[in-house]
Amino acid sequence: MRSEQIGGCVLYNGDCLEVMAGLEAVGHIISDPPYEESLHASKNSLRGPVRADSGPDLKGLDFASINSIRADVVAAAERVTTGWFIAFCTIEGVAYWAEAINASAMKYKRGCLWVKPDATPQLNGQGPGQGAECFVTAWNGSGHARWNAGGKRGVYTHLTNQRDRDGRHPTEKPIPLMMELLKDFTNPGETILDPFMGSGTTGVACARMGRKFIGVELDPKYFDVACERIRKAYDQGDMFVPTVAKPSKPASLFANDNTKDTQIAA
Repeated sequence: MRSEQIGGCVLYNGDCLEVMAGLEAVGHIISDPPYEESLHASKNSLRGPVRADSGPDLKGLDFASINSIRADVVAAAERVTTGWFIAFCTIEGVAYWAEAINASAMKYKRGCLWVKPDATPQLNGQGPGQGAECFVTAWNGSGHARWNAGGKRGVYTHLTNQRDRDGRHPTEKPIPLMMELLKDFTNPGETILDPFMGSGTTGVACARMGRKFIGVELDPKYFDVACERIRKAYDQGDMFVPTVAKPSKPASLFANDNTKDTQIAA
């Protein structure tokens, strides 16, 4: 298994379930797993360019859906996280994630919404396009769930095609969206795990916002993109908030993160 340490981030090129089995406790999981099978079929039916602004066009999905491993991911998350579990999914997928989470010891909280003002329209014109994506939230800490956003509604509005969109991964999330989630659900210095790192957007947001990060990506080409983007985020660190100091060795990321009995951002 290949691994890279970049600043306060440790990145693994391997299977997420195998990596998670060897991790000690982390603060939170924030991840964008593969879509449900139904949306995989829809995404892979796209043909030709859809953007009119010369930015990177949408690509088909070159990885398997989440369906067959969803329950295993939830079980691994229950063991390793001491705070929030957040996973993006289709609108239809919220019920499947809720079912898997409710079968675990984690406390399912709510399905939230990412509104996409620039979402791809329904190209065949046979019905409404999908203008939003969901993410589920579950609490695995002690006591009541805690977060930093008070009574804020679980609706987040961000353009998909930000100016800084890399475009090499077909389901890349906007950096501002991931930074808002970090601000609401986590605190500086905590460790965030992304078992489905993709091109590393969550790691970029962590580098900018002073969170430690563990990322896992199975595909070597996306792993390389994530390393490149996260390294660049650290190189540009002075443009953003101060980043955490580089730990002396990867194990130090895990050693002191079992915070079930302390204040955890929710």
